[in-house]
Amino acid sequence: MIEVYSWATPNGHKVHIMLEECGLAYRTIPVDIGNGDQFRPEFLAISPNNKIPAIIDPDGPDGQPISLFESGAILLYLASKTGRFLPDSTRGKFEMMQWLMFQVGHVGPMLGQAHHFRVYAPEKIAYAIDRYTNEARRLYAVMNSRLAHSPYFGGKDYSIADIAIFPWLRSWKNQGIDWNDYPHLKGWFDEISKRPAVLRGVEVLADRRRPITDDKAREVLFGPRQYARH
Repeated sequence: MIEVYSWATPNGHKVHIMLEECGLAYRTIPVDIGNGDQFRPEFLAISPNNKIPAIIDPDGPDGQPISLFESGAILLYLASKTGRFLPDSTRGKFEMMQWLMFQVGHVGPMLGQAHHFRVYAPEKIAYAIDRYTNEARRLYAVMNSRLAHSPYFGGKDYSIADIAIFPWLRSWKNQGIDWNDYPHLKGWFDEISKRPAVLRGVEVLADRRRPITDDKAREVLFGPRQYARH
């Protein structure tokens, strides 16, 4: 059984959804990032960047256990392990991979910054809000354009690129997005949101998540604690 160290965030839900889609047995170990669980030595041993999610698969390559951090790497590993949601051809794999990297390098970081400055930052900085809201809208336009010509990000079939992107778009209101501006992306979003495995995946740990409003959580996530040596 795969152990999943996670929390109810977009990156956590990427892995939850993939495990549900693949029908893999897994056990969730909550890592309360607002409480500082990500700095515990046992978690840092498998995720040295102190970020969720991370997994331990006791039945890894060659039958030996493997631990992995970084959600994109975990998606690739699970796709390779199960032979699912990864195109068969070399061309198809790389065409899909570019959209997975697009999520990892752009959608996650930039929408995360939009969340931070629009919602969480203690000081409302107009330049930062405008900068990241505009970037969020630019990325939504890129995705909308892609889906005007393809049913899914990786091509004709649902793949880990779609699984990676979807959870980040669930907070579209916090990103300053008007869905009317992105009809192709909205159609894709509505379709994905109805998949049974997706519905199950986004509920994992959802009852334990709480708004980041207290000073302790802000200090842990955004303050000196984040930059201390561990």
